[in-house]
Amino acid sequence: MPATPTTDPLQRERDHLAASRSALRAMRQDVESLDLRNVTGTWVSAVILRNQIEARIAALADLSDTPLFFGRLDYLHAVSEELSEGGGGESFYIGRRHVHDADGDPMVIDWRAPVSQPFYRASRAEPMDVERRRRFGYTGGELTAYEDEHLTDPTEADTASALLAAEIEKPRVGPMRDIVATIQPEQDEIVRSDITGTICVQGAPGTGKTAVGLHRVAYLLYAHRERLARTGTLVIGPNNAFLSYIEQVLPALGELEVAQATVQQLVAHVEVKGEDTPEAARLKGDARMAEVLRRAVRAGITLPTEPCVVVRGSRRWRVPVYELVEIIEELKGRDIRYGAARDALPQRIAHAVLLKMEQGGEAPDDRVQDAVARNSAVKAVVKECWPAVDPAKLVLRLLSEPEFLAECAEGVLTAEEQQAVLWPKPGRSVKTARWTPADAVLVDEATDLVQRTPSLGHVVLDEAQDLSPMQYRAVGRRCTTGSATVLGDLAQGTTPWATASWPDALHHLGKPEAHVEELTKGFRVPEEVIAYASRLLPAIAPGLAPATSVRDAPGSLVIRPVTEWEDAVLDACREALKNEGSTALIAADARIPQLAELLTGAGMPFLSPGTETSTEARLTLVPASLAKGLEYDYVVLDEPAAVIAGEPDERTGLRRLYVALTRAVSGLTVLHGEPLPEQLR
Repeated sequence: MPATPTTDPLQRERDHLAASRSALRAMRQDVESLDLRNVTGTWVSAVILRNQIEARIAALADLSDTPLFFGRLDYLHAVSEELSEGGGGESFYIGRRHVHDADGDPMVIDWRAPVSQPFYRASRAEPMDVERRRRFGYTGGELTAYEDEHLTDPTEADTASALLAAEIEKPRVGPMRDIVATIQPEQDEIVRSDITGTICVQGAPGTGKTAVGLHRVAYLLYAHRERLARTGTLVIGPNNAFLSYIEQVLPALGELEVAQATVQQLVAHVEVKGEDTPEAARLKGDARMAEVLRRAVRAGITLPTEPCVVVRGSRRWRVPVYELVEIIEELKGRDIRYGAARDALPQRIAHAVLLKMEQGGEAPDDRVQDAVARNSAVKAVVKECWPAVDPAKLVLRLLSEPEFLAECAEGVLTAEEQQAVLWPKPGRSVKTARWTPADAVLVDEATDLVQRTPSLGHVVLDEAQDLSPMQYRAVGRRCTTGSATVLGDLAQGTTPWATASWPDALHHLGKPEAHVEELTKGFRVPEEVIAYASRLLPAIAPGLAPATSVRDAPGSLVIRPVTEWEDAVLDACREALKNEGSTALIAADARIPQLAELLTGAGMPFLSPGTETSTEARLTLVPASLAKGLEYDYVVLDEPAAVIAGEPDERTGLRRLYVALTRAVSGLTVLHGEPLPEQLR
C-alpha cells in the first residue's frame, strides 16, 4: 500500500532530503560499479581513468554533518525549456553539489549553476523572477526549520533572516567551513567574476574575504573545469597553520584537486637556515633587486675574440668573429630567458655554418645543423661566451662577494644598501650557506631569469598585504598566463615590507589592470569589537574606511585591567570555555612559553594554531604572529602592550594588535597590566 503524502511542509522537506541522500548514494554506487577491465587503451590511459573515477567517487561523498541543500527557489515562470510552454513555475533545491535521480532529473542544483544565482542576488527590488526564497535550518545533518521570503508579495514585511544570522553565528569548532549558504550579494559578485580577469579584494576583518576567494576557486572550477584541469589552480596562504585551517573548505564543496602552499614553499630551491635583519629583509624584497639579479645572470656573457672553426670531414668552415658578435648581441637584445638564449646560440652558429656550406656547393639538412651545433668548436664558443648559470650559486656569489654585488648593483643600490644586503659571513657553498627566506625569493627570481617558471590557470593569494615586491613577483610568475584572486587588508600588514597600496602590489604581481573591490560589511566580528579595533585605523591605515558589522552583540567586548596576571589569564580562559565553541588565548610571541607553562600547571589542555579542536581541548594558545586569518568564538587577548613591543616599530605593532583584536566571533576579553595604546583608551 503506497504511503500517504504528508501535508506537513517541514516533513516534506525532510523527505526530499532523505530522497536526495539516497540518490547521491546511488550516483556514487554507479561510479563504484564501473568495470574497467575491458576498456581499451594503454596502461597509462587506464591509470588516468582509474584516478579520475576515484576522484569522482571522493567528490560524491555524503558528509553526514553537511546538509545536501540549504535553500529552495520557487520561480514564477518555468526555467527549463521543456516546461516553458506550460507557463507554470519551477522549484529548485540549492546545495553544495548536483544530485539527480535515476531518470537524470535534478533533485539538488549546484550553488554555482546559473539557475542558483538568484538565491544570492534576488531582492524585493529585483526579484529575478523568484516568487519565494526558502532557507533551511539544520542541527547537525538534520533539517529542523525553514524560513520563507515572498519576494513579489508587497504586503510581506522586509525582515532580517533569523536562519541566516544563526548560520553566520554558529560556533567555530574545527577548521574553517564553507559559507555557501550565507554568501551575500556583494560577495557573490566577486565569486562569479570572470576567469579572464584578476580581482583584488580589500576586506576588513570579518568580511569573509578568505571564504570569498576559496568559493571563487570552486566557482571557476565549475564554470571552466576542463581549462583549469589542464592548467591547475593554487591557493597561497601566509603559513601552514592558516592552510590547515582552510583546507576543508574546498573538499566540502566537492573540489579535491586544488593545491595549497605558502610563498616560502613555492620558492624552496634552497634550505632556509637563517634570518635577516628587518632592514636586510626589506632591501632583499625591494623590486630593485630584480634588476640587480638580471645583471648578475648576464654578467658572464662575453664577446668572442677568436673565430669559430668547424671541421667536417676534409673541409673546415670558419665563422668570423664579427658574425659571432652579431649573433650574441642579437640574442642579448631579445626578451627571452637566459637559458633559452643559451640553447639557441649553438643552433644560430650552426645555421651560419650551414649557409657557408650551401655557398660552398653542399646541400646540408636539419640533421647536419644539429650535428654542427653539437660540434666541440661550437660548444667551446657557447661555454666561453654564454656560460651556464646555476641560480643558487649565482645568488650565493652575489651575497658573498662585495665586488660582484657592487658591479651588478651600480646605480641601483647605494653603497650602504649593498652593505646591508651582503651576508655578514660569506657562504661557502649552496648546501652550507645560511639562506634566509628573502634569499630564497632571490634564488627563485634568478631561476626564472634562466628558465621560465610554468604558469597556472588561477592562483588565490591570501593575506597578500604582507608580501614584499619580490614575493609578489614570485607569485606573479605562477600566473603569467592565468588569472588571480588577491585577498588582503592593508590595515593588517605586519611585515616591514608590507605593501602601502594595492595598485603597487598589483604592479609587482604583473596584474596592473586588476579590479579592486572593497568589502567593509562584516559578518563575523561583533559590532562592539570591530568598532573598538577600528580606533587604530587612523594610525595604521589612514585611507581605509572603518568596517561595520551586521551583528550587534552587547557585552561581546570586555576590557579588564589586571594586577594578578596569572590568575586573571586562567580565570578569563575558564570563563570563555564555559561557552560553546572554540577559545583562543592570543599573546605576544615572547610570552607564549610562559603561558604554555601556566596552562599546563593549571591542568588546562591547549592546542597549537591550525590543530582541530575537540570536546577534550577547545583552547588554542596562539602567538600573535600566527593569528592572522584565524577565527575563534571567544578570544582572550593577553597584554596588548607586549604585542606592540614585540614588533620592530610602533605602526607594525599596532597593526599586529589590530589583527589580534579582530579574531573573535562571539566575545573578546582584553587583559592588560600595562597602559593600553592611546588610541584605545
